Amino acid sequence: MNSKKKLEPALRPLVVATAHTARGLSDASKLRLGAVDFVEIRLDCLLASRRAIAPAASRIRGPILLTARHPVEGGAGNLSSTARRSLYQELLPLASAVDVELRSVGPMQPVLASAAERGTLSVISFHDFRGTPGLVRLREVVGAARRSGADFVKIATMLRGPKDLAVLLQLQSLYPSIALATMGMGPLGRVSRLALAAAGSRLNYGYLDRPQVSGQWPAVQLRERLDEVMS
Repeated sequence: MNSKKKLEPALRPLVVATAHTARGLSDASKLRLGAVDFVEIRLDCLLASRRAIAPAASRIRGPILLTARHPVEGGAGNLSSTARRSLYQELLPLASAVDVELRSVGPMQPVLASAAERGTLSVISFHDFRGTPGLVRLREVVGAARRSGADFVKIATMLRGPKDLAVLLQLQSLYPSIALATMGMGPLGRVSRLALAAAGSRLNYGYLDRPQVSGQWPAVQLRERLDEVMS
């Protein structure tokens, strides 16, 4: 497992390739080193392939981010907190980072504590699939996530129009010195992911075999586009 020191956020926008299907997990193990910066393994989406996760993860070249998402924030399988804790704890030795929703910080405290002991990074996340909250609310989210000890704060919202994208851009501009990751979903999602990465978003998510939410780029293509935009 990579140490926290080796994975401290840098100015270069980082690309996360999400493996949320059996095929995506297989594709992740075939990525060349450096094609993306993290591979996210969506544990909640891969219950049917649970026995294949550890062998596939051992073949992945690069840091692994583990996620067992809360059902209210897009998680599959309607998993209880107990079930999600079990998934995290079982596979934590494979991880360089874990993603826990802000709403789950309490129930997942044992996971976050174990991660901290191992030097594993924490992503504290917030998702809104209906719209984009106002700037005041989003700043409250950032503050609460930071107080929870987040190494990265992730905010993903549905963009109903350009004004919502402007809110995320303004939010990103307010925190130049922390590892904030912002991204949009929906028809403006692809545009938002390039614009927000250029504005400083530290984690930028793409897919491997098929999109998980609307507005995503293929992860390897996103890495290439960001390298072009940031050059």
